[in-house]
Amino acid sequence: MAVNGVPQLEDLGDVAGKRVLVRCDFNVPIRDGVIADDLRIRAALPTLGWLQERGATVTACTHLGRPKGAPDPAYSVAPVRARLAELAPGVELLENLRFSPGETADDPAFVAELVAGQDLYVNDAFGASHRSHASIVGPPRTLPSAAGRLLEREVEVLLGARDDPRRPFVSILGGSKVSDKLGVINALLDVCDSLIIGGGMCFTFLAAQGHRVGSSLLEEDQIDTCRKLLESGTTIHLPHDITGLGPGGKIGDPSAGGEVRQFGRDLPDGWMGLDIGPGTAAAFSDVIEEARQVLWNGPMGVFEDPRFEAGTRTVADAVADCRGFTIIGGGDSAAAAAQFGVADRIDHVSTGGGASLELIEQGDLPGLAALRGAPNAS
Repeated sequence: MAVNGVPQLEDLGDVAGKRVLVRCDFNVPIRDGVIADDLRIRAALPTLGWLQERGATVTACTHLGRPKGAPDPAYSVAPVRARLAELAPGVELLENLRFSPGETADDPAFVAELVAGQDLYVNDAFGASHRSHASIVGPPRTLPSAAGRLLEREVEVLLGARDDPRRPFVSILGGSKVSDKLGVINALLDVCDSLIIGGGMCFTFLAAQGHRVGSSLLEEDQIDTCRKLLESGTTIHLPHDITGLGPGGKIGDPSAGGEVRQFGRDLPDGWMGLDIGPGTAAAFSDVIEEARQVLWNGPMGVFEDPRFEAGTRTVADAVADCRGFTIIGGGDSAAAAAQFGVADRIDHVSTGGGASLELIEQGDLPGLAALRGAPNAS
């Protein structure tokens, strides 16, 4: 049994001559019909290869984008199928699961269609395992099932970080809204030694301290919540300087005008905070440097705009330079690490942003629970 009582590939027994359905997460970026980054396809190769080497006939399935429950040529898996044929010859790939409304509805009829003719099921789609979709929770109801190598590793690393952390354990959270990450903030406050807060969500915390945030992103209904979090007893590091964009400016469009200026913790009316300032970036880096374990989820600012990338870049460099065990929780943080060329210096880059946060918050996912209920699970 793998971590969390989930069956692993070895628990499937002899797979020679068996037909195996493998749920993968091949939701890759495609531009003009060309795959921009095939990392998610390559990440599934250890599992696909293990099955093929032992004589199994492998059929993979995945979602791609957000079609509206009907076939849409814009979301065809054809480019993925072509790349998969190069990397794992002999593995068949079904068409986009979300072309059927039965996928997101966990429709028993669609599940029956998926498992027809299959002997075994493997879930290697960590990034989709927080969804109770047909291809995630349906097959284990009837087929002997297991976690693939990618899913197994994600659970091992993330639950290990949560339940048995190396100390000091520093968590870095960014992104837009406090409300989106309230559950994971509470979970991390129970286990981490200090919490670094950046991104748009920091302004609600600053407002809770009485600072003026100008036109920055603010969730007024979360101010009291942030005040209580700041009184929790865990050290929470907030920005002490901010990079702001003046009135008339437009995010992502420097040509639109608008002055960019550094401020302390208070912003004038009409100014929008879009990155942590250089002093804060340096202070955050000092905290990260001392850590023996780091978990990072969420950018420090609008790093897609070069005027507001410095804070996220500095934090990305600090995480990469940290001698402790470093984890990036997928999503925008993984994109930032790739953009700034440090991803290969991180110990674990998760393939699932939402799934990694939910696993840390809840300690379980629907996809994992489904595997524990499979006929071969003890």
